[in-house]
Amino acid sequence: MRKSTILYLVLLLCTFGGSSCVSLAWSSEFEPGIQVGTIQSPLIREASGIAASRKNADVLWVHNDSGDAPRVYAIDTQGKLLGVCTVVGALARDWEDIAVGPGPDPNQQYLYIGDVGDNLAAYPSVRVYRVPEPDADATRPFNEMSVGPAETIELTYPDGPRDAETLLVDPLTQDIYIITKRDWLACKVYRAAAPHSTIRARVLEKVAILPWGLAVAGDVSPDGRRIIVRGPYNASLWVRPEGEPLWKAFEGKHVGIPLIGEPQGEGICFDGKGLGYFTLSEKANPPLYYFAPSVPKPD
Repeated sequence: MRKSTILYLVLLLCTFGGSSCVSLAWSSEFEPGIQVGTIQSPLIREASGIAASRKNADVLWVHNDSGDAPRVYAIDTQGKLLGVCTVVGALARDWEDIAVGPGPDPNQQYLYIGDVGDNLAAYPSVRVYRVPEPDADATRPFNEMSVGPAETIELTYPDGPRDAETLLVDPLTQDIYIITKRDWLACKVYRAAAPHSTIRARVLEKVAILPWGLAVAGDVSPDGRRIIVRGPYNASLWVRPEGEPLWKAFEGKHVGIPLIGEPQGEGICFDGKGLGYFTLSEKANPPLYYFAPSVPKPD
């Protein structure tokens, strides 16, 4: 086990209930996870981001980490590949997360793709690509299609380059959030307030700090009320205060939510209705897990 992993697990123990550390409450909103499928397609070899469609029932969008072409993959909720979608006008430097949310056309949903990875903290800016969400049918594989040209939202950090793997889009305001990864004790949360320029780079605003480090993915429920963020071995849920900006949730209490051990856990997203959530790992043929909403038990 690498030293960095050991350090992370020690810090995780402190955050999630070590006897000498502050204990964390656990959510009762979700059932234990079950494996609902396996991604068998050799095209999806290093799944890094996952998001549930807001317009196509039972369709999930995933993408690979660095090294792939600029494309996303539609899968069903059992992990079966439905088709490949090329994102015209985008570059794939180090795609790390994907989100679905509103955009310029109020009658359209959009894919937001976070090209925000920067292992060496060397890039002067990062990019979020935005395209209208394509049509896809979970019962009809479509082979190949394209979408775009993509709008490029270029962003810079106010305090120098950062490595990040978590992209959030607020469905109520269209604000974009990026959460850093390589902050061991407390990941930083940055916001780009809407509307978004596609002409010139904008400086992100640091708005919050997570109570733990190494965030690798996250999502916002379709109603904008709940936020989930995961690390490789842990995940937390926050609830947005009524009438407040999304980042205010991170100033409140968080609760732990269940995960299942994965080879390299990298993805998490709410389902299309915001009731349960899916998780996904990198590595070949990863299992797709689903954590359903808890069923009230009779008295």
